[in-house]
Amino acid sequence: MKKTITISGMTCENCESYIRKKIESLPDVKKVIVSLENNNATIYSKSYINAQYIQKTLGSKYIVSDSLKIKKESKLRQLKPLFLIFGYLIFGTYYLNHNDFNIEKAMTDFMGLFFIIFSFFKFLDYTTFPTSFSKYDPLAKKIISYAKLYPFVELSLGVCFLFEWKVQIVSFITFCILTNTTIGIIKSLFNKKEIECACLGTSMKLPMTKATLIENIVMISMALSLMI
Repeated sequence: MKKTITISGMTCENCESYIRKKIESLPDVKKVIVSLENNNATIYSKSYINAQYIQKTLGSKYIVSDSLKIKKESKLRQLKPLFLIFGYLIFGTYYLNHNDFNIEKAMTDFMGLFFIIFSFFKFLDYTTFPTSFSKYDPLAKKIISYAKLYPFVELSLGVCFLFEWKVQIVSFITFCILTNTTIGIIKSLFNKKEIECACLGTSMKLPMTKATLIENIVMISMALSLMI
């Protein structure tokens, strides 16, 4: 008997291996193929295996579904953490600039806060971030060490923007980095790949959507404006 289930919550090859071994240990299971990329597992067994039984075996870290198409929450609800963070970023930028508003200063403050906050969330689950990031970032796919360094790069850029240090150079670096990532995001969206966005690390489980693309385009536009 062949059964394909959807498993949410996998972030790396260790998860893939763990799930395969756990399901293979169940009675009557002959073979298990787990796909990190497709977030599913194909089980070959002698008899029917209930998805709830598999869920109990794997624990609460992973979510098991009988259907290949997970019933998604609304996109707005899934992206709630991202919208909340942008709300705080806008408020923080306003607070730093409300006495003497200057558009260039506001952009450097916004970008500085953006990079520091987003790097913080990447450090929360640093061990799994590189794998998730390399799924769509073109450079991270080829050089995994770049994915490992990326949170540190973001943190450095954030500090530079807040202290207004070499703004044009830092803006150029930002433009190059985010343009590279945006190319990968566009390819993922165009190919309709169901992958997680690593912009807030892997602990948030954000889906890759057009909102991620818009976020990057806004930052690239700001970087261009500061370079001119």
